[in-house]
Formats: sequence, C-alpha cells, structure tokens
Amino acid sequence: MRERTIASHFARAALGGARRSGFDYLPLLQQLGISPELLNEPRARIAPEQFTQLLQSLWLALDDEYLGFGNAPSKPGSFAMMCHALIHCRNLEKALQRGLLFYSLFPEAPRLSLHREDEWVRLSLDDSQLWDPDHFLSESLLVIWHRLGSWLIGQRIRLEQATFSYPKPAHGAEYDLLFPCPLVFSADQSSLLFHSRYLHMPLLQDERTLKHFLERSPADLLSRPDDGDSLSSRLRRLLSRDSAHWPDLEAVAAQLHISPQTLRRHLREEGTSFQELKDQLRRDIAIYHLGRADLSLQQIAEQLGFSEPSAFHRAFKKWTGLTPGAYRAQEQ
Repeated sequence: MRERTIASHFARAALGGARRSGFDYLPLLQQLGISPELLNEPRARIAPEQFTQLLQSLWLALDDEYLGFGNAPSKPGSFAMMCHALIHCRNLEKALQRGLLFYSLFPEAPRLSLHREDEWVRLSLDDSQLWDPDHFLSESLLVIWHRLGSWLIGQRIRLEQATFSYPKPAHGAEYDLLFPCPLVFSADQSSLLFHSRYLHMPLLQDERTLKHFLERSPADLLSRPDDGDSLSSRLRRLLSRDSAHWPDLEAVAAQLHISPQTLRRHLREEGTSFQELKDQLRRDIAIYHLGRADLSLQQIAEQLGFSEPSAFHRAFKKWTGLTPGAYRAQEQ
C-alpha cells in the first residue's frame, strides 16, 4: 500500500517501440487490466505490479529486451545470461566489468563503460545512436545497472550525481524516484556517479538468490521506485505508518527533532512541500484500494482523512484527472 505508483507516462513510453513496429498491444493491455483511456490521461498513475507485468509481456511479445528502442533487438534471456556470467565474481568491480563485457559482445548493443575519477567512479551510457524519443531505454539502463549493483552487494549504492545528454524532459519531476541525487541535464553524456568504495565490496548473492531475483527482473528493478535517503523519502515513510491519523507539519518536525521552519526550507530545497508529499501518499493509497474491491469509496475517503466523500472526489480528480468511481471502473 505504501508503494509509489508509476506515472502513466512510463507505460506510454514503454509502448513506443511496439507502436513503431506496428504491434497491436491493445489485447495485451486488456489482458493486464490496464485501460487505454487511463494511459492516455497524463496525470493518471498505475500500480508497480501492473507496470512489471506490462514490461515482462512486452519483452516476450516483441522478442526484445530493448523493447524496440535499440539499434538491434536484445533477445529475451540476455539479461539473465549476463547475471549468470557475473554472479560468481569476487567483488562489485569485477561483476560490473564482466556484465559490461558481456553486452560489448553484441556490436549493436548500447555502449556502457566504467571510469574512475579520483575517489569516484562514473558509469556512462552512450545513448547518441538510440531511437529513444522518450528516453525510456536510457533511463531504464541507468536504473537497472544501479539497482542491480545495489542488489549484488546487499546495500543501496548512494548516487552522488546523475547526468543526461538531453534537456530536462516533461516527466522530469518523476526523476527523484529514479535517481535520488543531484541531476544535470544537457550534459556531454548520460551517466551515474558514485563512490569507488562500493567497487571493493564482495557480492552477497549467489545462484540460489539469483534464481528468485530473475523471476521478476529486470522489470521489478524499474517498477519499484527507489525511496532513497532524502528528507522527502523519510517523511513519506513516517506518514505512511498510520494513514488514518495524519500528523501535521509541526508534529512531524518534532519527531525529526527540527523546527517547522527548517523542515519547510529543506523540503523546498528538494522541490516539494509537506502538503505535496501528503497528497502523493494519499493518491497512492487511494489507487491501491481502488484497484481492489476491498473498500467502498466512502471508506477510502474516511481512511485518507477526508470529512466528506465529495472532497475526496475533487482531490482525486485533481491528482489523476479522473474521479475515483471512473478510476475504479477502468481498473475492473
């Protein structure tokens, strides 16, 4: 219930390669219970579970793990085979090098490289030759390699910077879920920067844990937003503990041992506000319950702290572009 929902943009973007190749994906959406009308609503959101299923289904239907965005297809199973090739490496550096070497064996594959910069290391992607108008493959590759590395060593690799070879896209506000770090757009290259200390860490995974990991990856790596360690993420975790009794800003500030003014300022620096975080969490909890028939609209409104169902209706339409009733009808 606390999982962040995925902006409809990412589902539309994922379908771009299928559209380009003339693949009729409407039966696929119907099978997954994803309404085309919902996807066409710019503010709509979908559950992470649906996004995972959509990606896995598209890979199989298109016979391409690059979903039609690369210069040549990547046969389903390539990612799994790469993971098997690196799982017995001694440390993260060896594993990343072996993984990148694996993909370099395919001449048309997107080029990724690892470079030291003093105490830092930069994972760079050459996305100049990709057909990727929404940057879906570029974003996916960077996210997958970051989260794969974190999974291998059993701890989250803290990103210091993410750079992109293109201007900030229209969905740039979603980037804090993908890359919880300072962002630079219109850079020379797309890349991720992190501390080199992670490279020496031993791999904590093995063939047994890899089997379970591959049942849902790399789709799961893309559909589980990274909560990170920003103040916004900590606040979200704190608020989600008890959605029936929403604490006010003063109470939250007291729990974090800072003044309300300091809390407001830090959130402003992260490009958000207390009200915005609360609304995002309410939206995600509402979408969770609307996708299941466990609560009536009135019960959902009450759980989210709305005194009147009409206030919930207005708020939900403002967040997603749809009324709760219309949203539930499209999910059934």
